[in-house]
Amino acid sequence: MGAEVFGRDIYVSRTSIVACGVQLHSPCHISGESVICAGAKLLSGCTVADSYIGENCVVEASKVASSRIGRGCTVGPYADIRPGCTVGDDCRIGNFVELKNAVLGAGCKAAHLAYIGDARLGARVNVGCGVVFANYDGRQKARTYVGDNAFIGCNSNIVAPADIGCGAYIAAGTTLGGSLPGMALAVSRAPLNIKPDGAAGRYLNE
Repeated sequence: MGAEVFGRDIYVSRTSIVACGVQLHSPCHISGESVICAGAKLLSGCTVADSYIGENCVVEASKVASSRIGRGCTVGPYADIRPGCTVGDDCRIGNFVELKNAVLGAGCKAAHLAYIGDARLGARVNVGCGVVFANYDGRQKARTYVGDNAFIGCNSNIVAPADIGCGAYIAAGTTLGGSLPGMALAVSRAPLNIKPDGAAGRYLNE
């Protein structure tokens, strides 16, 4: 192993491969048959098990299990990539993002606070803050497909099964299931109802 090691609490299993020039920052735990490619940086608090981390990736304080991360990706902090995921090149998986049985094409961005489960995303899809892929109806799991260059706005719920076309735009706060054609705009919001003086007697307004 020709990695640069920063700190003492670093574990690498005998069955893992760590390329020359990799940076490992304590604490760090690499187990199973993991592969860490050249130029990657695993910052403090990483756990990697049976996974592939591509060249020049930066992973910070995150868990990656039985998954594959492409070249030039940034992961974390506090991301959870569960088994069966494939992340393409140059993706951003940000803080408190969870992936489960998901495939993300090159250039996808999920910057923070999102759950992407049982989904296949094309290239350059933007997943906004607070987006949830609702993949379980209480009895069975269903999948979602998202085409290239789609945009999913903040706090949207994607109710599987769903098929979102290339270039489609889902406005913030939308709940969507079924099919959305390519280049279509989906907006689903309840009308705003303002009641003058309606706050009187509520909370600290007395």
